[in-house]
Amino acid sequence: MARKQSGMVLNFILWLTGVLVSLAVGFGLVDGVLTVRWIPLILTQIVGWVVVITTVVGAIMAIVNK
Repeated sequence: MARKQSGMVLNFILWLTGVLVSLAVGFGLVDGVLTVRWIPLILTQIVGWVVVITTVVGAIMAIVNK
């Protein structure tokens, strides 16, 4: 039983870390802090918003399905 609980806690920590990293990268792309040299800034910002929106939607879906 304790092993199952520790596995659930570890899975939650890994999931939360993934969400936070995705949001950090997405907002970095939106703000222009993270750029790709050969991609125009506006396209980079659009990709950043796609990352942010899909991360938020995915997190909400994961919480609702739990």
